[in-house]
Amino acid sequence: MTALTLSTSGAATLRADALVVGVAKGAGSKAGNLVVAPGAEAVDKAFDGKLATVLETLGASGAEGEVTKLPAPAGLKAPVVIAVGLGPVPEKDDAYDAETLRRAAGSAARALKGSKKAGFALPTESVEDAAAVAEGALLGAYAFTAYQGGENKLAPKGAKPDARKLPLGEVALLGTKPRDKAFKAAAERAVAVAEEINRARDLINTPPNDLYPESFAAVATAAGKEHGIKVQVLDEKALVKGGYGGLLGVGQGSTHGPRLVKLAYTHPKAEKTLALVGKGITYDSGGISLKPAGHNETMKCDMSGAAAVFAAVVAASRLGLQVNVTGWLALAENMPSGNATRPGDVLHMYSGKTVEVLNTDAEGRLVLADALTRASEEKPDAIVDVATLTGAMVLALGNRTFGVMANDDAFRTSIHEIAEEVGEASWPMPLPADLRKGMDSPTADIANMGERMGGGLVAGLFLKEFVGEGIAWAHLDIAGPAYHEGAPYGYTPKGGTGSSVRTLVRLAERTAAGDLG
Repeated sequence: MTALTLSTSGAATLRADALVVGVAKGAGSKAGNLVVAPGAEAVDKAFDGKLATVLETLGASGAEGEVTKLPAPAGLKAPVVIAVGLGPVPEKDDAYDAETLRRAAGSAARALKGSKKAGFALPTESVEDAAAVAEGALLGAYAFTAYQGGENKLAPKGAKPDARKLPLGEVALLGTKPRDKAFKAAAERAVAVAEEINRARDLINTPPNDLYPESFAAVATAAGKEHGIKVQVLDEKALVKGGYGGLLGVGQGSTHGPRLVKLAYTHPKAEKTLALVGKGITYDSGGISLKPAGHNETMKCDMSGAAAVFAAVVAASRLGLQVNVTGWLALAENMPSGNATRPGDVLHMYSGKTVEVLNTDAEGRLVLADALTRASEEKPDAIVDVATLTGAMVLALGNRTFGVMANDDAFRTSIHEIAEEVGEASWPMPLPADLRKGMDSPTADIANMGERMGGGLVAGLFLKEFVGEGIAWAHLDIAGPAYHEGAPYGYTPKGGTGSSVRTLVRLAERTAAGDLG
C-alpha cells in the first residue's frame, strides 16, 4: 500500500521524485489565463513567478484532471514538477470543493506510478482539503499487480514485477499541520478508508477461479481476526438446515457451494445498529438463462456489493466508530449445469415465502432476499443493501451513478445526501407500487421477474418484500459504477472501483454521531 505522511518539509526542501501542484483556469480579470493554485507558492517562486507562463507554453489549460510534467528548476530538491488541472478557479475564497481536490490528487498519483515518493503541494490548509487530497492520492495510486511479473506465484523464480506499474510508494502532504490532532485524525481516516476501498478493488479484480464463495469467506474470516470483528460462516450444510432456498437455489449449479457470511463489529458504547447486506455473486454466467456473448467477461465483478459491505465493516472497526455495524455477505456462484436451477422452478426462501424463478439471471435478488430476512431478524435500526443488481439501472443512470431506493423517503434522502457529500454520484429512485403486480405468480407467492420496463425498480420492489416490518431500508444498485471498463480518470482505476464504500462508512459515522435520528 502507498504510505501517507504529513510532511514538515517545505516544497522547496522536500527530497522526493516529484512535486505535485494545482493549476486552474482563470476567471474575471484573469479569464483565459492559467492560475497557480494555493499551496504551490514555493514552487512558483522557484520558477521566478513564471510557473503559469511555462505551463501555458507547454499547452496546459488547467482543465480538470489534465496532467503536465516539467523539469524542476535549481531551487527545488525534487527533479520533476507535475501540474494537475483543477478546472475553473472557484468564485469564492479560492475554496476548491473536496471532489475536485480528490480527483486532482488521484490523477497526479496515477501519473506517478513507479515513483517512490511525491510531495503534494495542492490546497491543504483546511482539514477537509487535506483529507480530500490524501484520500484521492491513495485511491489514485492503486494498482492491481497480483498476477503480473514477480507478484505472480506462477512466474519464473526470480522474476520481478515491472517497477513502472507499481503504485506510488509514498504521498507526502505539504502545507498541513502535522502536529495538529485534527489533521492527524483526518490522515488516519483517509488511510483506513482508502486501504479498505483498495481491498475491495482487489477482491473485485481477482479472477473467479481464485475468488469463489469459500475463498471469499476465508478472506473475511482472516480480516475479522485481524480487526476484532466476529465472523460467522454458514456453509452448504448450515444453509440447508436453515432453509436458505435463495442462496442454495442460485449456488446449486456450481461446484463451489454458496456461503452466507456474517461480520459483526460492535462498540461497547453504541446506541444504534446498522446492517449492511451485499450481493456476492463471485461469477455470474446467468445460469440456465445464459448471458449472451460479450456479457460474461466482466462478471467476476458481480460480487462488488459484498466487497463494499466487507470493506465498510472493516473500516468502521479500524476507525473505532461508536455504532454497531453488521455485514452480511450473500455469496454464490451462478453457473449452468445439470444441477442448476431452471426457469420455472420454485424456491422456498428463508423467509418462508416461495419464489417462482422465471429467469435464472435475476439471481442477485434471490441471494439478497435470504440475507435481508436474516438481517431483519436482529432488528437493526436500519438496513442498507448494495448490489450490482440490474442492467436497467445502468440504462437509467449511466456508468458513474448508482440508484438509491428505500422504504422510507427521509432515509433515501439521507443516503443520497451522504453519497454526494463523499463524492459518490447517486440518484434517488422511486418504488412505484403499480410495478409490484407484474411479479404476481400463479404458482408461487412471487416471481423473480416483473415488467421489463422499470426493471431496476422492479428488483427493488422484490427486495422490499423481504425486509422486516418497521425497519428503515435502502437499496443501492451500483451496477453502473462498480466496475470501470474505460480509461482511468481521477482516482478511478480501470476495473473494480470500490463504489459505495465511502457512502457506507459516512453513514456509519453519521449514525454514530446521532445525525440520523
